[in-house]
Amino acid sequence: MAEFRLTQISDTHLTRNFAKLTDNFHRVSEHIDAVRPDLVINSGDVSWDGPTSHADMEFARELHAALPADCRYLPGNHDIGDNPTAVGVAPSCPATEERREAFVSVFGEDRWQFEAANWRFIGLNSLIMNTGIASELEQEDWLASQLSGANGKPIALFLHKPLFLNEPGDPEEAATSFRFVAQPVRARLVALLGAYDVRLVASGHVHQCRDFTYGHARHIWAPSVAFIVPDRMQEVIGTKETGLVEYRFRPDSFEVRHVRASGQVDVSLDELISK
Repeated sequence: MAEFRLTQISDTHLTRNFAKLTDNFHRVSEHIDAVRPDLVINSGDVSWDGPTSHADMEFARELHAALPADCRYLPGNHDIGDNPTAVGVAPSCPATEERREAFVSVFGEDRWQFEAANWRFIGLNSLIMNTGIASELEQEDWLASQLSGANGKPIALFLHKPLFLNEPGDPEEAATSFRFVAQPVRARLVALLGAYDVRLVASGHVHQCRDFTYGHARHIWAPSVAFIVPDRMQEVIGTKETGLVEYRFRPDSFEVRHVRASGQVDVSLDELISK
């Protein structure tokens, strides 16, 4: 395969309870139907509240199944719960094996690897990091083997939470530590990735679009398909608008296009939590 076209969507937050979020997903679905990528990746927060509503996950899976392309999924904190950090308060809904397994029962996987256009693609479950549950260590061992198995191919890594804001040594602050891969896991992960040809780190979670390069890896933050977070709740560190990201991978290179589907609207979280 000389070229591989991939569409990343993220933070779809699907539920039958909010028609505006479903409408935004339908607008994105129409865009995907028009461009017909080889694969769609949802990088997490597929559902509105997976830990307490299995129906939200089933509804999300139903809508994704109607897309005219194969899909792969990664869990977000709204799907399986959140992970603890060294400086922040303990999450009110922690990620557990049971919640991870519930996600896998609906979406089939919570991590994956495949190859296309001479690239190795790796998807990680970032919500089990720093939890100490059995699947965290299993994933660490699995990741090491998948990286070494790339055999010199460039690597594209997908996960829900960004690795960091600007650089690996960014200090953790209690107010924002939940946004990024937590220390000390981050330091170990960055060191491991640095030993291989990781050229793309793609994430979601922050509901802001961002595109920057650190070292020789390009970091892409996909915007939310569903809604934006108002400034009173979250400072501006990227572009606050709904949308998606399109990639074209060719042997030894890739292109990125930040896209807003026709008809997508910037639903504010205020509109949802006030009801």
